[in-house]
Amino acid sequence: MTPPVLVIAVGNRSRGDDALGPCLLDALRETGPDAAQVELIEEFQLQVEQALDLVGRRAVLFVDASRAPVEGGVALTPLAPQAGHPPASHTLAPAAVLGVYAQVQREPPPPAWLLAIEGSAFGLGEGLSAAAARRLAQAQALALRWLAQFSPPAPAAATARPDPAAGGVR
Repeated sequence: MTPPVLVIAVGNRSRGDDALGPCLLDALRETGPDAAQVELIEEFQLQVEQALDLVGRRAVLFVDASRAPVEGGVALTPLAPQAGHPPASHTLAPAAVLGVYAQVQREPPPPAWLLAIEGSAFGLGEGLSAAAARRLAQAQALALRWLAQFSPPAPAAATARPDPAAGGVR
């Protein structure tokens, strides 16, 4: 069964702050969203095939590093499908993926948002910059709040055994 919520992180772990999306997925995996409710996908770049990942979803979050300034360093914005054919390229913007979905599925895509995290150092072989590491913590908090809106929490494990004689839990 397809989890109703999808988080797609885009980035190259070998290019400094471009790793922000994948690093956020790592952090989310540690906090443990319920895998039955949330699917986490890491992509080097978005392509037309990602439109099929959106099928059957209730909500989608794209996460990507931004070379452009982002007010506050981290921003969560709703996305609208890009009209028309995607550009003749092997890489697409999240809005273009939504547009491909609408073209292929002949229906509106699921509601989607972009979590943009401002980066500043994108050199090959570089690690995350100090500023990007701070923004990553902000982005994680924002992503967790977003996930709380769209995915129910995992069921709590039972801590007591039922007592059949008492008709309940002891």
